[in-house]
Amino acid sequence: MTTHSDTGFSPLFISARDGLKLHARDYGPLAATALPVVCLPGFARTAADFHELALALAKDEAKPRRVLAVDYRGRGLSEYDRDWKNYDIRIELDDLMQLLVAAGIEGAVFVGTSRGGLLTMAMGAARPGVIKGVVMNDIGPVIDARGLLRIRGYVGKLPMPRSFTEGAEILKRLSDQQFPQFGDAEWEMMARRTWTDRDGRMRSDYDPNLMKVLEELDLEVPLPVLWSYFDGLNGVPVLAIRGANSDLMAEKTLVEMGQRHPDCETFVAPGQGHAPLLGTKDMVRRIGRLVARAERRAA
Repeated sequence: MTTHSDTGFSPLFISARDGLKLHARDYGPLAATALPVVCLPGFARTAADFHELALALAKDEAKPRRVLAVDYRGRGLSEYDRDWKNYDIRIELDDLMQLLVAAGIEGAVFVGTSRGGLLTMAMGAARPGVIKGVVMNDIGPVIDARGLLRIRGYVGKLPMPRSFTEGAEILKRLSDQQFPQFGDAEWEMMARRTWTDRDGRMRSDYDPNLMKVLEELDLEVPLPVLWSYFDGLNGVPVLAIRGANSDLMAEKTLVEMGQRHPDCETFVAPGQGHAPLLGTKDMVRRIGRLVARAERRAA
C-alpha cells in the first residue's frame, strides 16, 4: 500500500461484522517497528481531527510510526447506518476491533477525544492487552451533563452554510466562549472538519440521525460514573488532557484521574474548550512523550 503523498495517508476500508463499510486514515510506514497509534474522534467528529498529530508522529525522523485515525460508522467516509440505533458504543467497539484485526495491529497507544476516550476505556475492559498507552482528550470517568446538553443543542441541527467561510462564522458564533483564542484560520479548519463538499454540495460530515442518539439521553437522570473502567487502565501510562473552558469534564475529575492512576500525567489546555485541538506543537510534543513512555514500558 502506498501513502498518498499529497495527503500523507492512505484510505483503509474494511467491512464491519454487519457488512457496513468502515473507513480509517492510515498514516506512516506499514512496516514501522515503532509502536502504532490509534486515534479515536469525538461523537460527531471524524479522523480529520487528528491530521496534524498523525502526520507529525508518522513523519518523525528518529522514529516514524504508523497511525490509524478512525471514522466511526455514520461519520466521514464510513457508510451511514440505516438504523440510527446502531450508533451505539458497543457496536462501535466491535467495529474498532474488526478494524484493528484488518490492519494487523495487536498493540497500540490510543488517543481518544471525548467519545473516543469512552471507547478506549471500553476497549481496556474488553481487550486490555491491545492498549499500551492512552491519551484521554477532554473526557474522563465523570461526564458533565451541561456539556452533553450543549452538544445535543447543535448536532444535526446546525444551519447549512453556503461556503466554509460561512461555516466558520456559524461555528464561531456557537463556540467563541469555548475557544476565545481561535483566529480565522482555526475556525475555517473546524468548518472544513464539520461540513464537507465531497458530493459537490455542502452537507454535514456525519449522519444527521446521530442527533437521535443524543435525544434519547435522559439528562435529568445522573450519568453513569466510569471509575472502574478508568482503573482498568492502571497498567499503562496515561496523559489526561482537559480544556480550560471545558463544560464536559470538570477540573476535579482531571485531578482525581491524576491521583488515582499510578502513571497519569494531567494537563489543562489554556484557552481551549471541548475538545482541545491536538495538532499544536506543544500538544504533539506532550503526546509524543507519552507514546515514547508507553513504548519503553511495552518493550
